Amino acid sequence: MAVKHPLNIVKMKKMKQEGNPITMITAYDYPSAKLAEEAGIDVLLVGDSLGNVVLGYDSTIPVTTDDIVYHTRAVARGAQHTFIVADLPFMTYHGSIDETLKTVRRIMQEGGAHAVKMEGGPEIAPAVRRIVEAGVPVLGHIGLTPQSVNQIGGYRIQGKDERDARRLLEEAKALESAGVFGIVLELVTEEVAAAITEKISVPTIGIGAGRKVDGQVLVFHDVLKYGSDYREKRFVKTYADIGAEIRTGISQYVSEVKGKAFPEEKHGFAAEDGVIEQLYGKGKVESRS
Repeated sequence: MAVKHPLNIVKMKKMKQEGNPITMITAYDYPSAKLAEEAGIDVLLVGDSLGNVVLGYDSTIPVTTDDIVYHTRAVARGAQHTFIVADLPFMTYHGSIDETLKTVRRIMQEGGAHAVKMEGGPEIAPAVRRIVEAGVPVLGHIGLTPQSVNQIGGYRIQGKDERDARRLLEEAKALESAGVFGIVLELVTEEVAAAITEKISVPTIGIGAGRKVDGQVLVFHDVLKYGSDYREKRFVKTYADIGAEIRTGISQYVSEVKGKAFPEEKHGFAAEDGVIEQLYGKGKVESRS
C-alpha cells in the first residue's frame, strides 16, 4: 500500500477552492482509526460522540478531557498518516483562557491530535482566537451542537426560518474571523448550509446539512451499523451491517462451545513425547469428556 500523506489546513482550504469534497469520519480506537486510514479517509474526528456510542452515556456531556486524551492517543497510533481532530469536552472552553489552553495542550501533547473542535458561535470566538494564536488549528461546529442540546430544546433541525438562518450565518462569520480552518454544520437545512458555504472562505463539513457543503462527516458506528439497539437516522447512509455480522459470529461461537464443536483437535497443541509420563508416570492419563 502506498504511503499516505496527511492533509493539513492549507490543503483543505485548497480542496474547497477546487470543489474537491473532504471526507471525515469519527474514530475512537486503534482498529477503527487504522481501518479508516486504509480506506482513504481524509480526516478523523475523535468526537465526544464517543460518550454515546462507546461509553454508553445518553449524551456527550459526561465525556471528560481524560476520555478524549485516552481515545485520541489510541487513534493517533492507528492512523499515523491522517489528520486528526479531537473535540474539546463540555464546559472546558467557557472559563478562563488558561484552563482552556491547558486542556488543549493535553489533547495535543498527550493525545497526539493535530487540531481541536469547538461548538458555538460568537461566544467562543475569543477562546478560538487565543487557541489559534497559540498555534493550534481549530475546527468550528454550529447548527445542532450536542453539548448545548438541553439549551436548544433537543435535537432540532437548524435554519428553518429567516431568523435562524441569519443567526447561523453570523455564527459562521464570527468563527471564520476568529481563525477557524473549517466549520462543521450539523442538522442545518440544505439551503442555509449552501449559503454559509458560499459566503465563507473556510471549508464546511456537513452532517445532516445536505449536498452543497465542502465535505461530509458521519459517525463510524452509524456508517457501519456497529452497535446494539441501532436507531435509523434520516441523514445517515449505512454502508455495511457490521453489528449483525458480529452478533452472528459470537452467537455461533457460543453455540459451538456449548455443543463441544469448538475447539477441534486442530486448535490444540501437542506436547513432546514423554512429557505426560514424566508428569504423571507410565499409567495412561484419561482425558475428560
